[in-house]
Amino acid sequence: MTAPDLPDRQTILPPITDPTVHAEIDRLARRYLAAGGLGMEILATIGGSAQTVMERLPGFVRHRLDDITLSGLNRAVYAAGRSRRMVRDRGDWFNRLASTVSGAAGGLAGLPGAMVELPLTITMLLRGILEIAAEHGLDADSDEIRMEALRVFAAAGPMADDDGTDLGLLAAKLSITGQTVQGLIARIAPRLSAVLGQKLAAQATPIFGAVAGASINYTFARYYQELARVHFGLLRLSQESGLPREALTEAIRLRIETLRHDRPRRRA
Repeated sequence: MTAPDLPDRQTILPPITDPTVHAEIDRLARRYLAAGGLGMEILATIGGSAQTVMERLPGFVRHRLDDITLSGLNRAVYAAGRSRRMVRDRGDWFNRLASTVSGAAGGLAGLPGAMVELPLTITMLLRGILEIAAEHGLDADSDEIRMEALRVFAAAGPMADDDGTDLGLLAAKLSITGQTVQGLIARIAPRLSAVLGQKLAAQATPIFGAVAGASINYTFARYYQELARVHFGLLRLSQESGLPREALTEAIRLRIETLRHDRPRRRA
């Protein structure tokens, strides 16, 4: 089954008249835009240079990257949930710190260490996303919420090309209907693999790799945490207001476009 795209702009959606809902849409739109920052700009630079380095990675790494990402996601989606039952949720800063240390340790050993560290990074990022789902009063142990967490990963990370309008993470691009956790992982893995390949390339050199690994993992953790709050905030808003997610997704997309358009004029 082909997953549907975001709702067509000509589709008739219920009007949103509640000022409280509009205020929350504005808050979430601003949070989405604020997920960027200096760290994202640095990663964009690293990503661009790493793309060239990727071409010089050993062939077995390039060929196995999709498999590593796919198996890492399959293990991580359940390992992240189990870890939350063994160690209580510690909040954003703990998860960012743990991801940073993991990235530094993996990068310190160069390419072999970075490859070993990848599945752990994926698990820790997913755990942070599931913590935010629980923070919004959702059942982080359910398959439905695990799939929602994977949708946050569908944004493919801060190294991915993004024209600012890809709101697949906000709900409607990947439908729950006809999807399983494994099916969703299979759809996301190739896109995430390209991003993780750039991360591997940036960490390929020891010492510099430790710095790059720590910086990339910290920025990844912060980025996904912010997107998770937008994603699960939208889901909770839909549940509380009774409005369909498609209508809220379209409203937040339009608000983001407006805010992006207004930024250059405010700077001028």
